[in-house]
Amino acid sequence: MLADRISKLPPYLFVEIDKKKKKLIDKGIDIISLGVGDPDLPTPEHIIKSGQESLSNPKYHQYPFGAGLKEFREAIAVWYKTRFNVSLVPDSEIHSLIGSKEGIGHLPLALVNPGDIVLIPDPGYPVYRSGTIFAGGEPHFMPLLEQNGFLPDLESISEDILQRTKLMFINYPNNPTAATANKDFFIKVVELAVKYNFVVAHDAAYSEMYYDNTPPISFLSVPGAKNIGIEFHSLSKTYNMTGWRIAWICGNSEIVNGLSTVKDNYDSGAFSAIQKAAITAITGSQQCVEDMRKIYQERRNVFVEGLQKIGWNVTMPKATFYVWAHCPEKYTSAQTTEKILSETGIVCTPGNGMGNFGEGYVRFALTVNKDRLIESVERIKKIKW
Repeated sequence: MLADRISKLPPYLFVEIDKKKKKLIDKGIDIISLGVGDPDLPTPEHIIKSGQESLSNPKYHQYPFGAGLKEFREAIAVWYKTRFNVSLVPDSEIHSLIGSKEGIGHLPLALVNPGDIVLIPDPGYPVYRSGTIFAGGEPHFMPLLEQNGFLPDLESISEDILQRTKLMFINYPNNPTAATANKDFFIKVVELAVKYNFVVAHDAAYSEMYYDNTPPISFLSVPGAKNIGIEFHSLSKTYNMTGWRIAWICGNSEIVNGLSTVKDNYDSGAFSAIQKAAITAITGSQQCVEDMRKIYQERRNVFVEGLQKIGWNVTMPKATFYVWAHCPEKYTSAQTTEKILSETGIVCTPGNGMGNFGEGYVRFALTVNKDRLIESVERIKKIKW
């Protein structure tokens, strides 16, 4: 009865984790959820107030349609110039999204023909793969290995694959590895894309979740990047707005217009009242973002240092709110997460659930308070491996 493409999709990892978590909660188990990357911190009050005021305005109750409120796109352009020194044209190089997941999932429909290859990081966000499959493209996975700083080895991609490539997804700061990328890497990506005439889509959802005063750069800040690429950005993690579903795509106008055409046929735009709240978020005081970084940095330090003290092989992340840890010796990703869950009530993500090259790792999300993270370490400490 169902289309063949459905059978090509694995179960969506984070939905399956959420189901398992809810079953244990129903049994009365005290769960500490370090699985799904959903912030526990509330949306800042001034953003909520802006959204509430906009909700009561009948002006914003109709179909929003199109690229988004002009003032939203103008605010994004100012934010990009201030944050990254990247110039964007609001009318042609920016388009609002109903969360970056939606835009990432729909982008291959605008670019990829059946049989075209899409380069996808492995491990990586599952939507890169599912969006490719829905568009009839062929995923080709780029291993993210620790010895390469969790950057894809561009030189190892074969000539015949590159000749057939239509789109490359990259994501830094990276989910799940928490790795960051520098300008030299982005320059190499641009050079490769120009040589083989493919599009680069950079997922920058975690660009504001960095530590030790080392802000990541934008892919679009590299010379020539806008000629061949776009960047996805989201308010979800930066402002604790995951449920609000508001984000944007920006960069090459032809690519942005292509996704716009797909979206015109799939949805009616991002709710205008939420766009108004988003304007408040990116134009208002950024102290809330700085406060968020301090909270996560404290959590990171407590949790990672705690794991290291009890013998875990884990590196201190430079960005994101993820901790990418080696599994204990002789345990697979699935065995490790299952043992942690069954013996401690802690939910975490198996690395192989985000790609074959995630095997041997587990991902912890720092989405509970410091005391619960300390308790998590104490629970894990008691496990006999």
